[in-house]
Amino acid sequence: MARSYNLADLLEILAAAGPDRPALVAGDERRTYRELNERAGRVGHHLAGAGVRPGEHVAILAYNRAEWIESMLGAFKIRAVPVPVNFRYVAAELHHVLSDSDSVALIGERSLLARVEEIRADLPLLRHVVVLEDGDGTEIPGAVEYEKALAAASDGDDFPERSSDDRYIMYTGGTTGYPKGVEWRCEDIFFGALGGGNVLGDPITSPEGIAANAEQPAMAVLVCAPVMHGAGQWVAFMGLFGGAKVVLYTEHAFDPARALEILAAEQANVMMLVGDVMARPVARELASGDHDTSALFAIASGGAPLTEGAKDALLERLPNIMFLDNYGASETGACGPSVGGDSGTARFLMKPGITVLDEDLKVVRPGEVGRLARSGHIPLGYYNDPDKTASTFFTDAEGTRWSVPGDFAALEEDGTITLLGRGSLVINTGGEKVYPEEVEVALKDHPDVEDAAVVGLPDERFGERVAAVISVRPGTNPSLEALTGHCRGRLAGYKLPRQVTVVDEVRRTAVGKSDYTWARSVFAEDGAR
Repeated sequence: MARSYNLADLLEILAAAGPDRPALVAGDERRTYRELNERAGRVGHHLAGAGVRPGEHVAILAYNRAEWIESMLGAFKIRAVPVPVNFRYVAAELHHVLSDSDSVALIGERSLLARVEEIRADLPLLRHVVVLEDGDGTEIPGAVEYEKALAAASDGDDFPERSSDDRYIMYTGGTTGYPKGVEWRCEDIFFGALGGGNVLGDPITSPEGIAANAEQPAMAVLVCAPVMHGAGQWVAFMGLFGGAKVVLYTEHAFDPARALEILAAEQANVMMLVGDVMARPVARELASGDHDTSALFAIASGGAPLTEGAKDALLERLPNIMFLDNYGASETGACGPSVGGDSGTARFLMKPGITVLDEDLKVVRPGEVGRLARSGHIPLGYYNDPDKTASTFFTDAEGTRWSVPGDFAALEEDGTITLLGRGSLVINTGGEKVYPEEVEVALKDHPDVEDAAVVGLPDERFGERVAAVISVRPGTNPSLEALTGHCRGRLAGYKLPRQVTVVDEVRRTAVGKSDYTWARSVFAEDGAR
C-alpha cells in the first residue's frame, strides 16, 4: 500500500521500524510505538463500526491523557478528521464548536461530557459518543465506554489507503469572538507545524523516510501544555514523529514541583512550557528545591513567548540550558525561533516562505512594518467560513498563495522579523487567546452595563490579563464580582475580566469601533477597582 503524510501512515511506519521503542507516557499509562499504533487502530475500527466515514469529523474533549493521542490518531486511521475541543469551554462555546465543525462523533471525559448534555438536543449531527472515565458519575445516555469499545475492536491495520490530502482541523479564536476551524491538508500540517520528521534539520523527502527516526538515540520530551491547543499538540507530535518518548503532564492545574518530579523520573531532555505563566513558577521551584535536571538540555515555549526576565531566572539555576522559544499560529504553523527582543517586542528568525507583506502583498523593505505572512505549506482556509477565508488567505499577482492572519510585524535589516502585535487585538493570557469582542458582548449583556471595551494589560504571571472599561446605566454600580459572575456562564474562566474601571462613556473611534488605545490609557491614569 502506498504511504502518505496522513498522520496514521506515519505512525504505522514508525511502529514497524521501532515497535518496542517508548512512545508515550501519561500518568501511569505507558505505550510503546507498537502499543500506541494498536490502540489507535482499535479506536479507528470502533469509529468505523459506529458509522463514521472518511472526511467526517470526530471531536475530542479531554485533558491531557494517553487516550487523547490515541483518539486523534485513531480518527486519522479511517481518514476521519479529529477536532480538538477546549476542555475549559462552557456549554455555549461547546455548542458553537461542535455544531460549526459538523462533528458526528465525540470522544470525551465523563465530567466534561456532562456540559455537552446541556446542549446535546441542539446537535442533530452528533450521533455517537465515547466516554473516557475520569471518576465522575454523570450518566451520559447512549454513550459507549472507551475501554469496552477498544476491547471489542480489532487492532489490525487493515484500513483503506489514505491520502496526504486528508484533513486536519485546529479551532482558533477570531475577532468576532467564537472560534473558527483552521483546515489543513495532512501533508501541509506535517511540514508546516509538526517538524517535517526532523525538527532541527532538513525535513524528510518521503513518508517512508520517517522510519530512520526509530534508529536515532532515544529522546524524551515533557509536554506541560494542553494538547488540545496547537502549541502542546504540535510539540507532542514533533516528538512522536521524531522517534522520541513523549511525556504528557496530566494534572489539571500546573504544579511546577510536580512537573519537575516528572521531568526527573522520565529523564526528559526537553521541557515544553507555555510562556512565563509556567516558566516563572518553574524558576522559583528550581531556586527553592533540589531537583534532578541532569538530562534536561532545552526548554521549549509555545502559545506565549518567554520574556527575557523569565529566561534569566531559569538560567540562574540552569546555566547551560537552550531555549526553543518559537512563534506559531493556527493559520501559519510553526514559523521560527526567537532571537531576543527589545522593549517588550519579540524578534524571530523565520523559516523560508515567511516574511512581512504590505497591503499589495509585496515584501516590505527592511525597517518597514506590514503583516506577517507565510506561503508554501499553509492551511486551505477556515472550515465553514468562506468570508473569513477570503480575508486571511490571498494569492498575489505571481500566483503565490499567502496566509496573512493579522500579526503586524517589522522586517529587520538582518532578515529577522519583529512582531508588533495582533491586528485583531487578541489578549494572550497564560497561553490562552482571548478576543475582546467576545468578552465585550458578554459584559454588555449584563443589565447594568451600557458599553464596554476590553483590552489586555501586562501581567507578570500570565503575560496579560483581561481588563474592561465600562459605562453603566444610571443609578447602578455593578461590582467586579457581579460582572464576572454574570459572564461565567457565557465564557471560559480564562476570559473573565480581572480588572474593571467605570467611566462616564466608553470612547469610540470615528467609525464607531472601540478606542482600545484610549481604553488602555484609562487604566494607566485611573487604575482599576
